[in-house]
Amino acid sequence: MKFKPANNIQDLQYFGEFGGVNPSISDSSTYTFLSAKTMFDTFEGNTDGCYLYSRHSSPSNLYLAEALAAMEGTETANVAATGMGAITPTILQICGAGDHIVSSRTIYGGTYAFLKNFTPKIGIETSFVDITKLDIVEAAINKNTKMIYCETVSNPLLEVADIKALAAIAKKHNLQLVVDNTFSPLSISPAQLGADIVVHSLTKFINGSSDTMGGVVCGTTDFINSQKSVIDGASMLLGASMDSLRASSILKNMRTLHIRMKQHSKNASYLAEKFEADGLKTVYPGLKSHPSHEVFKSMMNEEYGFGGMLTIDAGSLDKANALMELMQDKNLGYLAVSLGFYKTLFSAPGTSTSSEIPLDEQKEMGLTDGLIRFSIGLDNDIERTYQMMKECMKEVDVL
Repeated sequence: MKFKPANNIQDLQYFGEFGGVNPSISDSSTYTFLSAKTMFDTFEGNTDGCYLYSRHSSPSNLYLAEALAAMEGTETANVAATGMGAITPTILQICGAGDHIVSSRTIYGGTYAFLKNFTPKIGIETSFVDITKLDIVEAAINKNTKMIYCETVSNPLLEVADIKALAAIAKKHNLQLVVDNTFSPLSISPAQLGADIVVHSLTKFINGSSDTMGGVVCGTTDFINSQKSVIDGASMLLGASMDSLRASSILKNMRTLHIRMKQHSKNASYLAEKFEADGLKTVYPGLKSHPSHEVFKSMMNEEYGFGGMLTIDAGSLDKANALMELMQDKNLGYLAVSLGFYKTLFSAPGTSTSSEIPLDEQKEMGLTDGLIRFSIGLDNDIERTYQMMKECMKEVDVL
């Protein structure tokens, strides 16, 4: 049967403590035991259904994790306080001193900085490659490689990873394929395509209201339990735990994710086609001109479209900044980082979300000074939005 992620979310049924339609929030940092033996067994990891301490887990966090695992179709999941709080323990749980990672060259700036600048301090090395060139990916693998890391749709250049092909390479070399699916929830389901572990920044589309941070790791029960181990679990010991109130809030917002993603995609597709027709250098996976358009189509859950992210090249940083400031002044959106908000957000990645990447490497990967990354909002009248944006572009000589 065809995988239907929204159905999996809808089919979850949680009752609150007093019969509420929302599960009760567990507002406790620690949990009591009726016997000392049960506490001992819980510390040893031998007790199911007992809660120990909220850094380890809480009922509210488990409700959210179960929903996210259902969305991605994995055995289970573990939530964290931030996206990086999910990504970094995942890398450190799999890799140690002397190990090697093959990573996409275009990834979120924080992840890039972690792999480029932090993990070498503890003896983990990373080769950054063009993830769309499968021969180059495989050639970068050596005897110490433990992981292939990529984003389904990369930040900020919107390169598309061929998850099925990468999964085949990972399996051939006995590696873990870790995929960040933050840009394409529901649209693409990496675990169904062969990814071993799927991570998200919940801060973005999944929460959708730019009011909290969060992260999740979706994978096998064995892997998630290893992360939560009180003995050597990276998630447990590094301590990036989600607050129960935030978990409850994100879970409520997940119920509208399928509606929001359809509208984000519809609006982004409309604007991308218009911008490209106007002669702007436009990158959007839904455009036939996108080099990986067919790859995305082959992987996607069609009803959710090609996502809400697009880029244009304004020609220079000065023009990009002038355009973004004018669009904000005209109330077309916000000059802000992040994504997935109900209003459009825009930023120049080279000087913001990808500023951790050295300028020479930005140039090599095609991250130009004038690149503007748009997270397209939920505008009801996208034609009006386009006409107003076009006027702004003319005013600052981008068009």
